[in-house]
Amino acid sequence: MRIARVVPDLPTYAVDEGFRYATDQPLPIGSVVRVPLGRRVVRGWVVDVEPGETSGLKTIEAVSAEVPIFTEDLLQTLRWAAHHYVAPLAALLRRAGPPNLPGGVEAEALPPVLQEAPRDLPAPISAAAAGRRTRAVYLLVGREESTDAVLNVGPVLRSGGSAMVILPTGAEVATHGALLSEAYGTRVVEVLPDASRREVTAAWDRACEMPGHVVVGTHRVAFWPIEQLRLAMIVEEGRRAMRDRQTPTVHAREVVRRRASVERFNVVYLGSMPSTTVLASGVEVQRRSARGWPPVEIIDRTEDPPGSGLFARRVRSSIAGALGRGVRVFVFSHRRGYAPAFRCVKCKTLRRCPSCGSRPEPGDKCSRCGTELGSCTVCGGRRFEPLGAGVGRISEALRRAHGDGAVGAVGSEAPIWVGTERDIPALVGVGLGVVGDADGLILGSAYNAAEEALRIFARLAVSIPFGNGRHLIVQTGQPNHPVIAALRSGDPLPFLEGELRVRQEFGLPPAGEVIVVEVTGGTRDARTLLQEAVGTGATLLGPAGRSGKLRWLIQGRDLSGVRSLLRSAVQTLRDGGAAVRLDVDPLDL
Repeated sequence: MRIARVVPDLPTYAVDEGFRYATDQPLPIGSVVRVPLGRRVVRGWVVDVEPGETSGLKTIEAVSAEVPIFTEDLLQTLRWAAHHYVAPLAALLRRAGPPNLPGGVEAEALPPVLQEAPRDLPAPISAAAAGRRTRAVYLLVGREESTDAVLNVGPVLRSGGSAMVILPTGAEVATHGALLSEAYGTRVVEVLPDASRREVTAAWDRACEMPGHVVVGTHRVAFWPIEQLRLAMIVEEGRRAMRDRQTPTVHAREVVRRRASVERFNVVYLGSMPSTTVLASGVEVQRRSARGWPPVEIIDRTEDPPGSGLFARRVRSSIAGALGRGVRVFVFSHRRGYAPAFRCVKCKTLRRCPSCGSRPEPGDKCSRCGTELGSCTVCGGRRFEPLGAGVGRISEALRRAHGDGAVGAVGSEAPIWVGTERDIPALVGVGLGVVGDADGLILGSAYNAAEEALRIFARLAVSIPFGNGRHLIVQTGQPNHPVIAALRSGDPLPFLEGELRVRQEFGLPPAGEVIVVEVTGGTRDARTLLQEAVGTGATLLGPAGRSGKLRWLIQGRDLSGVRSLLRSAVQTLRDGGAAVRLDVDPLDL
């Protein structure tokens, strides 16, 4: 008899250490079993097996699946993720497996790899094909170059290894999956977000039980125990879609980085702009061209007269000219809930918080720090006008200028499309792009607002084929801002290096750590519990109230110790009836 330690599938920190059960079977780590717990029988996962005295121990009722869903190496990453994201271990263990129980697959005859590898193959791909490990790289590439780079997985597959390609959205998974399938046939395992539970389970079985596949999916495949995984390729790792919105707020990039260090596989990042997190980690950035994106036309809105509307005269002329040539136009609006930048009607100065410098939302106080906004800091004027608008207002303005049938959603037959960031992957056949309010993004209240703004603008620029009048136009009231300077130059690195210096000074990610705790209801004193967890090792800011919820921000250079104590505080709050949401490494504050 042996002793198996099993973590039950329950969403609570109380079972993280697991419970000991007797078994007469040689169970591998990661086995899915059913065990008695109190008066119930529940599903659980084997996290350790050892010889020992089993008298007095309950026995495992059944083994639910023939195939384990994680390895001992992957378990290290799963435990790290549970600690880093302050989540119950069970919530992470289930992410390694398919939605249904794995059933095993028959041997699959894979097609030969016929595609020849280019001579300038990135070092991590060459190393992966040779069974070695080397330093990760970031390839600065456009959208089409990114697709070409992903097709270079052939040598890894030919050597008997597997690869994983992680993309931000299902649309991008479908595009890359189709191209990979043309090159490698049934070696490609495509995992779409809208696939059925049965389809995802079948994909998991193929990828995790047989080597020689390339798995193409969103961030949800980051924990899959892919057989003979030698290479991970992450496309545009800094995008919002690369992390979960709900607790635990897991980021695919961080999971892959951790797994690669334990499992010794290679990593390639692809995109038009690395994140400050990747840059700070020492990843080598390799350029494929002198510019990261095509030239962008900058329109200085400080030269516009008051009341000139959402678009400068030059922009209105460009839209009319494009329509006259039969060129489709895309007008970018920020996502729902965004607040536009405002400028003083009298002197045209952008309105900014006098204390923290952020772009204030409508109202008398700064949404970030609560400072009274008052009048214009330059001329004392008290009238301000918005420089941007949401999709609805932009569409109305364009319909008034060009007719009702001229404006529609992305993918429609209308010659002018109006959309948001989520529409960028679908921009096919667009010849003119317009950003009406760059400042609304650049001056956002989040610590990483400027970085996020440049990333979006760069994605827009590479999505529009440059030449013959086809390009991106960006309107701004601060033409000398570092983001605009980077956009002009086509080089994000000087801007990102400057951002890193500022983050280092103020202890913000990636130079520091931030956790947001959101509490709704309950009978316990959240402030006291959180302050006890934070202690003197970090700073607790808040609470800020919004929609019946209280939000605290925990900030420090290293929150490892705080995380351990925070688990107990969160469990106490939940036991007291509170709903608690944790946002680790938040994108918005």
